[in-house]
Amino acid sequence: MYVGKHGRVLGIVLAGGKGERLMPLTRYRAKPAVYFAAKYRIIDFALSNLINSGIYAVYVLVQFKSQSLNEHIEKGWQFGGAMRGRDFFVTLVPAQMWSGEHWFQGTADAVFQASHLISRYRADRVCIFAADHIYKMDVNQMLEWHMAQHADVTIAANVVPVEEANQFGCIKTDANGRIIEFMEKPKNPPEIPGKPGFCYVSMGNYIFERKVLQDALEADAQQETSHDFGKNIIPDLVAQNMRVFAYDFSTNVLPHPTAEAELVHQWRNDKPYWRDVGTLQAYWQAHMELISHESEMTLYNPMWPIRTVSFGDPPSYCYPDGGHDCSINQVMLSEGSRIFGASVTSSVLARNCLVQAGSVVEESIIGHDVVIGRNCRIKRAIIDGHNIIPDGTVIGEDPAEDAKKYYVDPKSGLVVMGVPKVFYQSGEYHDEETMSWDTLG
Repeated sequence: MYVGKHGRVLGIVLAGGKGERLMPLTRYRAKPAVYFAAKYRIIDFALSNLINSGIYAVYVLVQFKSQSLNEHIEKGWQFGGAMRGRDFFVTLVPAQMWSGEHWFQGTADAVFQASHLISRYRADRVCIFAADHIYKMDVNQMLEWHMAQHADVTIAANVVPVEEANQFGCIKTDANGRIIEFMEKPKNPPEIPGKPGFCYVSMGNYIFERKVLQDALEADAQQETSHDFGKNIIPDLVAQNMRVFAYDFSTNVLPHPTAEAELVHQWRNDKPYWRDVGTLQAYWQAHMELISHESEMTLYNPMWPIRTVSFGDPPSYCYPDGGHDCSINQVMLSEGSRIFGASVTSSVLARNCLVQAGSVVEESIIGHDVVIGRNCRIKRAIIDGHNIIPDGTVIGEDPAEDAKKYYVDPKSGLVVMGVPKVFYQSGEYHDEETMSWDTLG
């Protein structure tokens, strides 16, 4: 039986979200399965944080449109050989329906339906982390804070300006970090003691002592509530005077390289990073930040890798074609992507994209297996996988024309194309022997 320095720690990743505000990217997949940064899925960040922190027993709770997420976990997140077993696993858990034939009714109900797995693992404490944010953090440091405070529950708290805090669940603490009130999207967010102008907001990541968690879930299951950690479980525990603490996420420190390694890898000191990518604008903005040289997050820290499924695709390739030079500036390219005689600027290209001669792509996110024809102009667009853009197409210059053909996000003006319906409605593509659902979703 594996016991680490913090006892037996079990990870639970909440990956059942619909992600309705990311439509049409979530039309055929759960939000945690949405692609991010050319080659990753959103869930890869939560799982990487846990594995990098030495938490090797993880249950992933899934629900809506989970097939591509299931295949992603099965292909890329399994321990092999002698390492696989009761102490080393990443296991998918759908709704168990022990307490009735219904799907997850909320985040707390999702964990309640898996509470027998917590007991079977004999966990001392449980890390419940969200799968729908982009973040990097060393969970060990949060565990150390939890243990040092003799806490019943610890909540990861991001520090944001007060004027932005009313979009989130807000945390009021005393001077020692103990939570005295938890509020969902308050009009007047409380300031952090000693940090005027700033507020703690919940990141949706929790550490529970096992008995405290199971008792709270059992009590919540007997009541008519939203069965939600932020709305019900945490406020109730605070009201019961339990030891509930906020962990200041800004104090988290990721591993740094030696001076020699920094010369080789050419990356700055990595910092804790958290972004809510729950809207199309936030999703696009997070990508634009990532491809900036001044980005707060790097994917190139060998001491804190973001892990994902590896494919046998060829290298990316760029070449002049059709009398046009190939111009690339501030671009993130994944494996197999090819740019022939085109200009691509401030954009992200996923696996096996093709941009053909004379085309110009700017400030856009291009999904896997997308083909952009000749002499196209594309700006501020999100194009999901498998789309074929005909020669001469113009996107992002005339909102009225765009709205006739595509989805235009009313808040940001971004033009968004989801995965073509043919990939899910044509019998040709339901043959899993020739094309997997991972490729589709």
